[in-house]
Amino acid sequence: MKHLLEVDSVFKVYDKKTILSDVYLKCETGDIIGILGRNGTGKSTLLKIIYGIISTENKFVRIDYKVRRKAYLYNNEISYLPQNNFIPTYFKVSKVIKLFLDKGKIPDFNKDDFIQKIYSKKIKTLSGGELRYLEIRLILFKESKFVLLDEPFSNISPIFIEKINKLIIKYSKHKGIMITDHNYKNVLSISTQLYLLKESAIRKLKNKEELIKFGYLREGML
Repeated sequence: MKHLLEVDSVFKVYDKKTILSDVYLKCETGDIIGILGRNGTGKSTLLKIIYGIISTENKFVRIDYKVRRKAYLYNNEISYLPQNNFIPTYFKVSKVIKLFLDKGKIPDFNKDDFIQKIYSKKIKTLSGGELRYLEIRLILFKESKFVLLDEPFSNISPIFIEKINKLIIKYSKHKGIMITDHNYKNVLSISTQLYLLKESAIRKLKNKEELIKFGYLREGML
């Protein structure tokens, strides 16, 4: 069964400057929506507005045609990966898994070869890539129909980027995923649809070449 997330009429002003204006986008189960834009264009702000953790002048967020003013209250519908690490560093990986997941899902979660390698470690001993992989796998493993990923590739090695991309593609088969990251090449490599934020407006792109047409990339950067 297909599920639908619609974001409509988003308007956000910060310090008397319009950050987002009349933004509309939609995401269905199976979609990987890549949202690109230069620094300060409001990509992270948009994800936080969709999730409902920052206020805005106007927005409509609908999940399967039901309005969700504070989407974060509906754990079975939407999940969010923040830009910064969210797991307390004094926990062990094993403890985090037990706290974060339902008991019945833990055996399947732990089947992952990499999770087995770090299972007994403390969070503070993990590398940036190891920690990000754990966080993203936890988020994707939840029952939610939609997942918002803010900067999942930030400051991690190519090896972990490849692992994370495989995770995202795998779970997109039964979830809708929105992703924004400064590493545009990784976003392009997995996205099924692209949106560009520019001058407070969002535009759905027909193809990646339009990133050059609308000034996000220069010739030769694709």
